[in-house]
Amino acid sequence: MSERDEKDFAGERGPSGLFLATLGIAFLASIAALVWTYTLQGRLATAETKLVVSQQENSRLADELAATNARLKATSETLGDSVGMTQKQLEAKAQDILHRQQVVSARLERQQRATQQQIGSVSQQVSTVQADVGGVKTDVATTKSDLADTKNQLQRVMGDAGVMSGLIARNHDELEVLKHQGDRNYYEFTLHKNAKPTILSTISLQLKKADTKHQRYTLIVNADDKKIEKKDRSLDEPVQFYTGKGPVLYELVVNQINKNVVVGYLSTPKSAPQTATAP
Repeated sequence: MSERDEKDFAGERGPSGLFLATLGIAFLASIAALVWTYTLQGRLATAETKLVVSQQENSRLADELAATNARLKATSETLGDSVGMTQKQLEAKAQDILHRQQVVSARLERQQRATQQQIGSVSQQVSTVQADVGGVKTDVATTKSDLADTKNQLQRVMGDAGVMSGLIARNHDELEVLKHQGDRNYYEFTLHKNAKPTILSTISLQLKKADTKHQRYTLIVNADDKKIEKKDRSLDEPVQFYTGKGPVLYELVVNQINKNVVVGYLSTPKSAPQTATAP
C-alpha cells in the first residue's frame, strides 16, 4: 500500500475510533450513574426506614413521658395531701405540747408560792425559837445569878447535938442548891400531926406537935430500933442525931411550920444507905 493509501485509511479510522471511545466513556458513565443512583436509593430507603422508626420511638417516648407526668402529678397531689395532713398533725401536737407546758408552769408557780409561804412560816418559827432561846438564856443567867445569891445566903449553924452543921436551906430553892452541890443526900418531907411514921432512908419521922404561934414543933425519930424525941425545936434549927453500925451524923431541918403540919428535909452522908427501910 502506498503512503497515500495509508493516510487515507488512517483518516477514515480516526473519527470512528474517537466516537467509539466517546460512546465507551458515556456507557461507563451511565453505568456509574446507575450504580450511584441505585446506591443512593438504597441509602434513601434505609434513611426513610430509620426515620419512621425514630418517629415511632419518639411517639412512644412522648406517650411514656405523658404517662410519667400524669403519675408525677398524681403522686404530687397525694404527697401534698400527706404533707397537709402531717402539717395539721404537727400543729395539733404543738398545741398539745404548749398546753402541757402551760399546765406544768402553772403547777410549778403554785408549788413555788406554797414553798415560799412555808419558808416564810419556817423563818417566822425560827425567829420565834431564837427569841425563845434568847429568853431561855436570859432565864438561865437569871437562875444562875439567883442560885449564886441563894448560895451566899446559906449559913452554917451549930446543931442541937453541938456539931457544926452543913449549910442550912431555909426553903425549897436553897435546898435545890444543896442538892446540886452533891455533898450529901437530901430527902424532902411533909409531916402531919399524929399520922403514921414517914420513912426516909434508914429512919422514920412522926410529928407530935406543931406550934404555929411560937414557930416550934416536936417530933419522934425512929432510928436503930430506938425512939428519939426532938422536943420544942425551932424553925430552921439543925436537928442532929447519930445512927447506923458505924454511927454517922443525920441532920433534919424544918423550914415551914403550919397548923398540924411541918415541911422540911433530911440530910444524910453520901455513905449512908438510900433505900428506905422500916426501923
